[in-house]
Amino acid sequence: MQLVINTYGSYLRKKGNCFLVRKDDKVFEVSVNKVDSILITTAAYISTDAIKFAVDNNIDIVFLDSYGDPYGRVWHPKLGSTTLIRRRQLEMYDKAEGLNLAKKWGIQKFDNQIELLKRLKKARAEKKDELEASIKEIGQLKERMKGLKGTIEERRQTMLGIEGMASKKYFEALSLIMPEKFKFKGRSRNPATDEFNAMLNYGYGVLYSMVEKACIIAGLDPYIGFLHTDNYNKKSLVFDIIEMFRAFVDEPVVHLFSKRKVKEEYFDKIQHGLSLNKEGKAVLIEALNETFEKTIKYKGRNIKTKNVVQFECHRIANKLLKQTF
Repeated sequence: MQLVINTYGSYLRKKGNCFLVRKDDKVFEVSVNKVDSILITTAAYISTDAIKFAVDNNIDIVFLDSYGDPYGRVWHPKLGSTTLIRRRQLEMYDKAEGLNLAKKWGIQKFDNQIELLKRLKKARAEKKDELEASIKEIGQLKERMKGLKGTIEERRQTMLGIEGMASKKYFEALSLIMPEKFKFKGRSRNPATDEFNAMLNYGYGVLYSMVEKACIIAGLDPYIGFLHTDNYNKKSLVFDIIEMFRAFVDEPVVHLFSKRKVKEEYFDKIQHGLSLNKEGKAVLIEALNETFEKTIKYKGRNIKTKNVVQFECHRIANKLLKQTF
């Protein structure tokens, strides 16, 4: 589970084999064996013994800003694996194999979008035709992606254009099934201009921290990406790999809205948009934790959803190690 500190002035410390969270007269304890990561989303206090306890148990402490984007992380300083993996990332970039790897991630994203829309269509007969049309168009764009040849440098803009068209069609379809007062006009990032995107952005921030951690554990360099460019201090590979897993956030967010579990009071108005507040974050984190703890079928075996991210990063690392140039 993810231990989330989202109450202003909370205090986190170690107590025996547990983390203890205190705020005034309220106390909460959780065993270290149940914690995968600690998310701190507000001004809080944390003791050095709690930090060491987390580091010793391979638990990362992630600091999120008001939009849900990670701005800092405390973790052990060890490399996840051999530096050969990092060399392979650089070597593969300008080869056809690099394009094929990036295509695989994009195609997986399209498959996830299609599968989610198919599941949503089953319970919404009145929206069947519109959803089927969106599924068909995303499928056609997926085939265009499959057919690309060459290198990343030669095909980057084409790939980004295909992804952009698919994303537009996908989010138009999701807006169709929203309750009337929560319909939205496409993606809006930081700040979000509507409730759906405010919740989605925060969820993606949580997912981003999971993907970054999985990359490091697998020995992948988060800064050496393929499709996303290597700007200064930009973890390009994390932006590449997260595409395969966005549906892990999309689906619980859609269900929160479609099941009428989202209230307008969960959002605060900020300059040029909306921000998810403490109450909204608590509802979202609970839904995400439920999703991440669910068991799903992966490569012929049953594993928890949260572990799929780590398994995929290890598969990428192993593929890189087997490449010879």
